[in-house]
Amino acid sequence: MTLRRFEYALAVADAGSVTAAAELLHVAQPSVSQQIRGLERELGVTLFARTPTGLVPTAVGRAFLRDAEVAVRAARRAKATAQAGADELEGELVVAAQMGLGTRQLPGALSALRRRFPRLEITVFEEANPAELERLARRGVVDLGLMAGPCKGDLYVGHHLGDEEFVVVMSPERAQLAGDRVELRVLEREPWIRFDHDSALDGVLRDVLWGNALAPTTVARVSQTATAVRWAAHGLGITLVPTSAVPPGFEHLTRPVFPAVSMPTVAAVRPGAGPAETALLEFLRQEAWHYTGFSSNGSAPTHNWVVPPSTTSSAPAV
Repeated sequence: MTLRRFEYALAVADAGSVTAAAELLHVAQPSVSQQIRGLERELGVTLFARTPTGLVPTAVGRAFLRDAEVAVRAARRAKATAQAGADELEGELVVAAQMGLGTRQLPGALSALRRRFPRLEITVFEEANPAELERLARRGVVDLGLMAGPCKGDLYVGHHLGDEEFVVVMSPERAQLAGDRVELRVLEREPWIRFDHDSALDGVLRDVLWGNALAPTTVARVSQTATAVRWAAHGLGITLVPTSAVPPGFEHLTRPVFPAVSMPTVAAVRPGAGPAETALLEFLRQEAWHYTGFSSNGSAPTHNWVVPPSTTSSAPAV
C-alpha cells in the first residue's frame, strides 16, 4: 500500500471517473485503473461503485478516503519541512477561518507568505460552522485555523492574535441619524439580517441580543458577511459583523455598539508546527487585530488600530 495509490484513489473520488482522474494526474488511464484495482485487492473491499454516471465511493470507500487524505497531507507536510532549509518550501498549506474572522488581515499575511515561499501552494476556505471546522481539524486537514475564543482538545495550540470588535451596519438614512456609538436597546425594534443557524456569527448575534433582553425580528438569513452588509446598506434591515468583515466603501454605514461587543481571534496550529505555519503565524501577528470603530464620517484613522503583543494561549487547541 503506497501513498501514490492513495493519491490515485483521491483523484478518482474528486473527478468521478478514471479518465478524468488520469487527466488530473497526467498519467495514462490504464495506470489509474490498475492502481485502483490493486488497492481494492490489497484492502479486500470495494472502494468505488460503478454507476452509469461514473465512479462513486462506497460507504467503506468514503471512510477509507478520509484517512487517505490525512495520510497524503501529512506526507506533503513532511516533504515541505525537509525542503524548508534551502528556502525551497513546496507542498500545500491549508488554512481555514471561521466566517468573518481575518477578512482584512489574512490576505496581507498570505501575500507575505507567498513572497517568502513562492513555490508553496496555499488553500484557504471559510467555514461558517464551528463544528465542521473542528471536524476538519481532527481529520488533520487544517494546518492553521482562525477561530473565535480558546481552542479545545490537544491537537492544536492556540495563539491569541487580538480582539475583533463588532459593529452594527445600517442603511445610509439610518446611519445619518446615528451617533458615533449606538446603544443596543435602541435597536430592539429594528429588523435584523442574521446568519445561518449553526454559524459562529449567528451565535454571537444571538447571545448579544438575548443577553440584552432584545427579541429580534429576523427578516433574512445569509451565509456570507459581505451579503449581510450589502443588504443592510440597501435598507432591508441591520446586521452585526466583525469590523474587519466590512467591505471597503461601507465603513460609513457602521457604528460600534454599546455595550461594546468583541471577540478574541485565535490562530490554531499544531505543536511543533512546520516552517510554513510558523511563518504565517508571525505574519498574522504583524497585522492589526483590534479596531475601536469607524468615525461617523466613514474615515478609518490609523491611530485607532492597536496591535496586541504576541501571546500564546495556555488552553489546549482544537
